[in-house]
Amino acid sequence: MRIAVASGKGGTGKTTVAVNLALSLSAEESIQFLDCDVEEPNAHLFFNPNFDAVLSVDKLLPQIDPDKCTRCGACVEACEFNALAIMGDNVIVYDSLCHGCGRCGLVCPTDAISEIPHQLGIVESGTTRGFAFAQGLLNVGETMATPIIHALKRKIDPSKLSILDAPPGTGCPMIAALHEANVALMVTEPTPFGLHDLKAAVEVARTLDVPTAVVINRAGIGNDQVERYCNEENIPIVLTIPFDRAIAESYAIGTPLVDAIPSWRKQFIKLAERLREVAR
Repeated sequence: MRIAVASGKGGTGKTTVAVNLALSLSAEESIQFLDCDVEEPNAHLFFNPNFDAVLSVDKLLPQIDPDKCTRCGACVEACEFNALAIMGDNVIVYDSLCHGCGRCGLVCPTDAISEIPHQLGIVESGTTRGFAFAQGLLNVGETMATPIIHALKRKIDPSKLSILDAPPGTGCPMIAALHEANVALMVTEPTPFGLHDLKAAVEVARTLDVPTAVVINRAGIGNDQVERYCNEENIPIVLTIPFDRAIAESYAIGTPLVDAIPSWRKQFIKLAERLREVAR
């Protein structure tokens, strides 16, 4: 089973929920945790994992041989991402636009295009508190997060329950994390911004045909519009976390909620049971 913990809005407590769900279930069954928020992974701050393997994630960039290139323009026309352009006697490659698909090399009639690896980031894997942990990390200045997420997800062990801490928002990185999940656990807050972005995230999950459940974090700071929306859309609210100083204090010092307040462990175990009912 794959549980993708997501949110349309950043800062809703997505990692808090994912971390405490993992810690609660790790005593019950074999799990693994993947931090797919590769632009700014932070689950490791709560887990302090021991990494024993690092994988470089690369894309292949086209390299033009000026002696073979006739500037025919076939590669420029073939590129779906506008990563190639003819400038005078040269073919220019825009590295940040290139997706490394290799199509330009396939259509080149003079075999003038070769490919060189360019590192996008890394995937680190290891263990923490008795279960497998992995995270992706996008290099500073790079814009393509999805290849790292795909590489990270290739480490999923189908025999284990996998918890994926998805990136915030509703863009390509979030979609890559949710793809093939059994259930999307949306973490939101009861504010107008929280509701707006929750609606967008739910639509993404529905487009991917992933069943959805909701956790309302910091309950009590806003209104009841999130509950009303979930009731209207038949989306189960599987957990409510109050706006509580003790919870905020434990988060601020990097202590998981279930460690600071052990009674919450039962709540997260019940959450997992409800997610199994929701999952496809």
